[in-house]
Amino acid sequence: MAHKKKQLFIVEDTPANIDILFTVLGDEYDLRVAVSGEIALEALAQGELPDLVLLDIMLPGIDGYEVCRRLKKDPRTRDLCIIFLTALDDSGDQARGFNLGAVDYITKPFDPLVVRARVRTQLELKSYRDQLEEQVRKRTEALVHAQEATIASMAVIAEYRDPETGEHVQRTREYVRLLTRELGREFPDICDELQCDVLAQAAPLHDIGKVAIPDAVLLKTGRLDEEEFAIMQQHTLFGSEAIKRTMQICGPSQLLHTGAEIAEFHHEKWDGSGYPHGLRGDEIPLPARIMAVADVYDALISKRPYKKALEHERAVEIILNGDGYTSPEHFDPRVLDCFERINGALLEIARRVAD
Repeated sequence: MAHKKKQLFIVEDTPANIDILFTVLGDEYDLRVAVSGEIALEALAQGELPDLVLLDIMLPGIDGYEVCRRLKKDPRTRDLCIIFLTALDDSGDQARGFNLGAVDYITKPFDPLVVRARVRTQLELKSYRDQLEEQVRKRTEALVHAQEATIASMAVIAEYRDPETGEHVQRTREYVRLLTRELGREFPDICDELQCDVLAQAAPLHDIGKVAIPDAVLLKTGRLDEEEFAIMQQHTLFGSEAIKRTMQICGPSQLLHTGAEIAEFHHEKWDGSGYPHGLRGDEIPLPARIMAVADVYDALISKRPYKKALEHERAVEIILNGDGYTSPEHFDPRVLDCFERINGALLEIARRVAD
């Protein structure tokens, strides 16, 4: 198979200069040309991106500096390797270009040896950077996979102790994902896409502490008395401690840190009436506040030894308006607003991942 030539995109309006560049580079590279900044931006906004851009500064219409600024602002083209072509030799002009994101300058009139050397050097550096980025990506994927495997293993252990945990874990994870994404749409400063993924991946750890609760309490078919409920409350602390000890062994992890927050604080309530610490409002970590709504919704619509499953509509009514036991004051108002808007999507998850 023939080796594919590297693609160079030349933005230059002087025919003589274009002819020189084709003579110097045409045998080694696949060349494309735009004769203005506007044409260049339109061409680069679609189709395959080149390996390198040779960009003249003095162009008709918008100049090369503005073209570079727009390319670096656009997520699609911001990683393009750009070499300026210029007759300017002032260091201030060069500094301006480098500040905009250019990697080099080639001055006019062109010296063929310099043109070839600088193009080749920047393409080799780009290839080296791409290889490093690919290695980092693969190692990051391996690390994420290991973290997900750790979380899955811990969740499976909890499921062995409490058979009801399995589907509950799957459902609440997807509830958390949807609630977090909806919250991020309204408040992108506190909840971005990365946090959405982290929270959803960490959500299965919220009840991991139940592995330390005695069977007589964990599997009781009736309602818990006061002493038994006090024991059950300890699952929040047991879970957090288990995850923190895992981090001591495996090293720091944002995923496990978030899991520890969810495990310890997901029964705290916005009005301060929750456990184990009686925190209120923003004292409660955001991941736990999101988990609280997901957890209560799933508990209401699920059958338990001591209660029947409620219909979705009744569960939503209880969360939004209260029933004497559950109250809207228990939840972060912003998360509650998200739940009110998208609870229909939560119902679809509940039907798909039924007990």
